[in-house]
Amino acid sequence: MQRRQFLKTTITATAVATAMLAAPSHAADTFPSRPITVIVPYAVGGSADLIARLVATGMSARGLSTVVDNRTGGGGVIGWSTAARATPDGYTLLATEMSYAIGATLQPKLPFDPKTGFQHISVVASVPHVLVVNPGVPAKTVQEFIALAKANPGKYYYGSGGNGTNTHLGGALFNSLAGVELVHVPYRGAGAALQDVMGGQVQALITSLPTALPFVKSGKLRALMLANDVRSPVLPDVPTAVEVGMPKMVMKYWVALSAPAGTPQPVMEKLNKEVVAAVNSPEVRKQLQAQGLDPEGTTAAHATKLVNDEIKRWAAVMKAANIKAD
Repeated sequence: MQRRQFLKTTITATAVATAMLAAPSHAADTFPSRPITVIVPYAVGGSADLIARLVATGMSARGLSTVVDNRTGGGGVIGWSTAARATPDGYTLLATEMSYAIGATLQPKLPFDPKTGFQHISVVASVPHVLVVNPGVPAKTVQEFIALAKANPGKYYYGSGGNGTNTHLGGALFNSLAGVELVHVPYRGAGAALQDVMGGQVQALITSLPTALPFVKSGKLRALMLANDVRSPVLPDVPTAVEVGMPKMVMKYWVALSAPAGTPQPVMEKLNKEVVAAVNSPEVRKQLQAQGLDPEGTTAAHATKLVNDEIKRWAAVMKAANIKAD
């Protein structure tokens, strides 16, 4: 009787252990069995939304039904928090981008740890920023603009999309590296700042290349420097930050896809494979490039390093410029 009970217990324990060992593989084999949702923390039409929708379309074309859910508010906090609370099963992802790295420091009371709350799948696309000025500014090069600002402290202004935004931090970083004191003028959105630079109310703005490109092409803005290490084919005559002697000014807006911490590794590997394949599909690459974006499709390790490096970088910039949440 005791031997029979021992055998029964042993067989049961072995079965449980076998099932536990097989679970990760089984998760990967059956994933996904329902649609995947990508949470975008910003409104429809922005860069993060555009990139997320293009990648979602590419994933859906590969048989992984993927939809975008815009959860706006709190400068991204509502979307980040919603994704962080989601079940870590691979069915809820976050479009993580540059503002997330900034928010890790700017928003000290987040309901999750931005350094450990997500596992990063892949950087899907990036785009450099560009320094633009009103055409009436008597400077044709970034060196001339720096000399002008140094000779007239407090006279020149740079706009931004608001306190703590990428456009704000870009200006603060430029001030620090160039040794100038451009006065910060925050707006309710980069679009409003852009309009006032064209109108001459403020003189300068550092914004993403796709945002400024049509106005540079039409002559309403003058591009002085591409905050990148290589020139852009859409603005081949504009020198890079490296070329003008400001390598630390290289500044890209990027978007990655991330999953809540605790997502099984086989599911993460499956997601990386599918996201990279979607980004590298001819149709998605073509549409990203048509918007002035650089398709990426990186490894998870690269994405993780980028996010962590960006958190550290912008924390240092905010500390040096004494930038705090409103």
